[in-house]
Amino acid sequence: MLIINVKDGESIDRALKRYKRKHRQVQIAKELRERKHFTKPSIERRGKILNAVYRDKFYKEDQQQ
Repeated sequence: MLIINVKDGESIDRALKRYKRKHRQVQIAKELRERKHFTKPSIERRGKILNAVYRDKFYKEDQQQ
């Protein structure tokens, strides 16, 4: 649970902006999306490997140019 203390004289807009920034940093939405469905560890591992291969491909292309 995120708690934002509104300081004396601080506008609601400013407090809301701090809340949104904190929400992004904590990555609550990302965690909720991940927990929505169970994924097997082997599937997660495969996804990480495919992502690494994809990034490596572009890194190598960039190095050749």
